[in-house]
Amino acid sequence: MGRLYVVATPIGNLKDITFRAIEVLKSVDVIACEDTRITGKLLSYYGISGKKLIPYYEHIEKEASEKIIRLIKEGSDVALVSDAGTPCISDPGYRVVKLAWENNINVVPVPGAFAGAVALSASGLPSDKFLFCGFLPNREKKKKELLEEYIKTGYTFILYESPKRVVSTLGLIHMIAPESEIVVAKELTKIHERFFRGKAEDIIKKLSEEKTLRKGEFVIIVHPVLPEQKPENLEEEIKRLLKEGKKSKEIARELSEKFGVPRNDIYDLILKIKNES
Repeated sequence: MGRLYVVATPIGNLKDITFRAIEVLKSVDVIACEDTRITGKLLSYYGISGKKLIPYYEHIEKEASEKIIRLIKEGSDVALVSDAGTPCISDPGYRVVKLAWENNINVVPVPGAFAGAVALSASGLPSDKFLFCGFLPNREKKKKELLEEYIKTGYTFILYESPKRVVSTLGLIHMIAPESEIVVAKELTKIHERFFRGKAEDIIKKLSEEKTLRKGEFVIIVHPVLPEQKPENLEEEIKRLLKEGKKSKEIARELSEKFGVPRNDIYDLILKIKNES
């Protein structure tokens, strides 16, 4: 029986690959990859030829996983790679790795680049505890709910974002916790690598002034800084707005944006105040 190698590849600069990864790619019988053209360029750069490349991406993951397991059971060693970085981390791979374990196949990790860790290492933000959150959902409501959860933890967290949505995501962070410390990294390890550091509002301004900056792939790192507040101040605000005749839903939305507190928490406080009245 063969082995499944989970091989990290460069996230931009083709020189960012380990000697071991090159050795593994040279030795395996089959390489499973997201895009055979991208992997082909990497192999060509390192003079690796004659390899059987099979596609492995999100929409064919189930069928491709079964094929890979079958090949390994027949004695082939297979390397799993993504277009850039480490497979299974915001990239396909989870299904075939899980299936390999279920079939008692030896899974061998070959470590290397991971964009989130690369950006965090150069961010200057607290990294003793951090969350890796990957890509946020497209829907604004769900995105805001998740950001509120991440910010509430107080831990530094890492996001991936597309050029089209990077400004709107920073806008939501500014709305929830405007004093948070943020680092945005784009096109890591490439020629046009850039870092932006500051509050969300400052970075939005930089990206909006020079639209050419809004190209490439983005990593957003956030160290949450919630607005300082005393519970009684929040309660006073709620009581004042209730006296003005505002509805609970309207109050929750307004104070959530003002204090950076999740709406559900404000709803609970509104109910408590109403019950005590």
